[in-house]
Amino acid sequence: MIDFQNKRTLVFTAILLLLLPLLLQSMGNFWVRTADMALLYVLLALGLNIVVGFAGLLDLGFVAFFAIGAYLYGLMASPHLADTFEWFAQVFPNGLHTPIWLVVPLAALLAGIFGILLGAPTLKLRGDYLAIVTLGFGEIIRVFMNNLDHPVNITNGPKGLGQIDGITVMGVPLAKPLEIGGFTLSSVTLYYYLFMVLVVASVIICHRLELSRIGRAWMAIREDEIAAKAMGINTRNMKLLAFGMGATFGGVSGSMFAAFQGFISPESFSLMESVMIVAMVVLGGIGHLPGVILGAVLLSALPEVLRWVSGLLDLQALTGGRLDAAILRQLLIALAMIIIMLMRPRGLWPSPEHGKSLAKTA
Repeated sequence: MIDFQNKRTLVFTAILLLLLPLLLQSMGNFWVRTADMALLYVLLALGLNIVVGFAGLLDLGFVAFFAIGAYLYGLMASPHLADTFEWFAQVFPNGLHTPIWLVVPLAALLAGIFGILLGAPTLKLRGDYLAIVTLGFGEIIRVFMNNLDHPVNITNGPKGLGQIDGITVMGVPLAKPLEIGGFTLSSVTLYYYLFMVLVVASVIICHRLELSRIGRAWMAIREDEIAAKAMGINTRNMKLLAFGMGATFGGVSGSMFAAFQGFISPESFSLMESVMIVAMVVLGGIGHLPGVILGAVLLSALPEVLRWVSGLLDLQALTGGRLDAAILRQLLIALAMIIIMLMRPRGLWPSPEHGKSLAKTA
C-alpha cells in the first residue's frame, strides 16, 4: 500500500513538473525564467550538499566552480577567442562553437579538478578555518576572471563574454521558440525541460551516492572524523572525492547558465552567490535531498516573487519614497530566513536520521 502511494505521488509530481512551464508560460515568460533559474540553483545546492551535507565540510567558495563551468562554455561556444587571437581566427574563422555534449563533460571535469586542488591543501582544516580558505578561493577565481583581460585578453575582464551560443539538442535550438501542433513553446520553456532532466539525473546520482559505501564514509567523517579514521576509512581520499564530486555539479550548472544567459561577467559570481547557495542547503535541511531542493527553490524564487509583489503594490510609493523597493525586498527575504531558522533550526525539511543520536542523548 505504501509503495502504491509513493508511486502515485511520484507520477503526480512528474505530471505537475511537466505541465508547470506551460501553466507559467500563460502568465508570462518571466515566471518560466524564474523556474529555470530555480532549477540551476537546485543543481548548485545538490553539489554543495555533497560537500557540506554529506561530508560536513563547510565550503563558502562554491560559486568558483559555477564560474569555471560558465567561462569554459563561454570561451568554447563564442567568437571571443577568434576575435582576440589572429592565429586562432585562422584555424577557426567563424569562432569556436563547440557542441554541448562536449562542453558539459569538460566543464564537469575541469571543475572537479579545481575542486580537488582546493581540497588538497585544506585536508587538515575544519570549521571556521576551512570556511575562510574556501571563501578566499572563491574570491580569487572571481578576481582572476575580472582581471584576465590583460596583458592577454582571455576572459574579457569586467566587460564579460557575450554572443555565447545557445544549446542545441538533437537538432533543436533551444534559443528559438518551437511550434508543436499549433502550440508555441518559448525558449525559456525548452530550457526548463533540459534543466529538469539534469536535475532529475543529479538527484538520482546524489541518492545513489548517499546510500553507497562512499556516502556512508562521508557521513562517518561528518559525525566524527577521528572515529572514522580509526575504523579504517581513508579520510583524505574521501574528502578529496567530496570536493571533486560537488564541484562537478557546479561546473555543469555554470555551463548551463552561460548558455541560458548568452552573456557572463564576473559580477554574476560574487561572494553573495556562495552565501545564498550555502543558505539554500542549511535552510532546506542539510544533508537531506528533498530539503535541499526545497530550500533552493524557495530562496531562488522568493526574491523574484517579492519583486513582482513590490511592483504590483508599488511599495516604494507606499513608503513615500523613503525606502527603495530593492532594499525592502532584501529586508523581507532576511526576515523570512530568520523566522524560518528560529522556528525550524534544523531546516524546513530535515533528514530524519541526521542528529538522531544527539536527540537521544538529550
